[in-house]
Amino acid sequence: MTAEIITIGDEILIGQTIDTNSAFIAKEFNKIGLSINRISSIMDKESDILNTLNSSIDNSDIVIVTGGLGPTNDDITKKTIVKFFDDTLVTNQVVLDNIKFIWKKYIKQPLLQVNIDQSLVPSKSHVFVNTKGSAPGLWLKKNNTIFVFLPGVPFEMKELIKNSVIPKILNECNLPFIIHKTILTYGMGESSIAEIIKDWEKSLPNDISFAYLPSLGRVKLRLSTKGNDLQKITNKINSYTAQLLPLIRDIFTGYEEDESIEKLIANKLTSNNLTISFAESFTGGKISDSFVSIAGASSFFKGSMVCYSTESKVNNLNVDKELIDKYSVVSKEVVESMALNAKKMFSSDYSLATTGNAGPSKGDSSKEIGTVYIGIATPKKVFSFEFNFGNSRERVTGKSVNKSLELLNFILKELLKN
Repeated sequence: MTAEIITIGDEILIGQTIDTNSAFIAKEFNKIGLSINRISSIMDKESDILNTLNSSIDNSDIVIVTGGLGPTNDDITKKTIVKFFDDTLVTNQVVLDNIKFIWKKYIKQPLLQVNIDQSLVPSKSHVFVNTKGSAPGLWLKKNNTIFVFLPGVPFEMKELIKNSVIPKILNECNLPFIIHKTILTYGMGESSIAEIIKDWEKSLPNDISFAYLPSLGRVKLRLSTKGNDLQKITNKINSYTAQLLPLIRDIFTGYEEDESIEKLIANKLTSNNLTISFAESFTGGKISDSFVSIAGASSFFKGSMVCYSTESKVNNLNVDKELIDKYSVVSKEVVESMALNAKKMFSSDYSLATTGNAGPSKGDSSKEIGTVYIGIATPKKVFSFEFNFGNSRERVTGKSVNKSLELLNFILKELLKN
């Protein structure tokens, strides 16, 4: 079976809002054996919606539509659904009761008629009550195609996909199994990896697809296959993965399906009752943010300081002004001082610091744009590393974040292996 994802909203087409809904839905559907054959974004315009829905009947078994279900005049999806399915709107009492509950408990403002009208649903639809918001999810069929309409608000959509839509799909549809094995590597470009594993790649059978997914400073390697015998295809993927790993032993960090590199680092710290802190300059808190998002981060994350300016490094992080004057704010000596001072300030066992010239100008340092220093203070010593990541600000920042994670994971792995 194939599925199609449609997002409705002018804000997506003008770049005001990034479509994260499609990525989430595609990933969740792949887990249950649904292949995505098309993703599209369209305007909040009746003719565009009707044309897209009509074309979907011939192309997909399941069509997921997000957006346009809000209470305001620019949200026209529900009215268009009625026309497409030759249906009428009726009040759904369960949805109305849910809306009243939300307004009484959380909104604490008068319930307007436009909010009450959110309980109007197509009479032919199966309704998914949205416990996170007022717009319900809708399930309808036309010919042999299933259409599911969901609110565009990401956290509402995710709740409905996981707890309502997927269970109903699994109950009504006979799906194959799709297996993805995504290997995480850090520290080597895709062309270099391809050269190392070229013989292995040539040995792959036709029913296993292989892809390189490069990012800034890291490359994901994905093996994919599908079939009706889960154990058989799992064993096959695992067999070829086992042949691959010895070839990339030095750059392999784990599997995307299991844990991110941030989670691997967090596990190393928590299992050894260790803590960490950060002092970030040009990375602006991006490294810290990647750890704070981990549940239970308070057990290992002591704190972070974004000391972007030279003054903040001196006045807030207590970096010696003479050290900066002598070696430059972008230097080995300063990043080591930042790491050591953050470790002391937050009373952590480890600390990581960054300083660099991300561009477009050199700022307070004479170092070339792209020059980056990463410092890691451990219980016994401090390490520092110098890199040049080019002249693109986004590239320099992104590669620095990934390189910091790679170095931190490597140092912890080496120091804690006993």
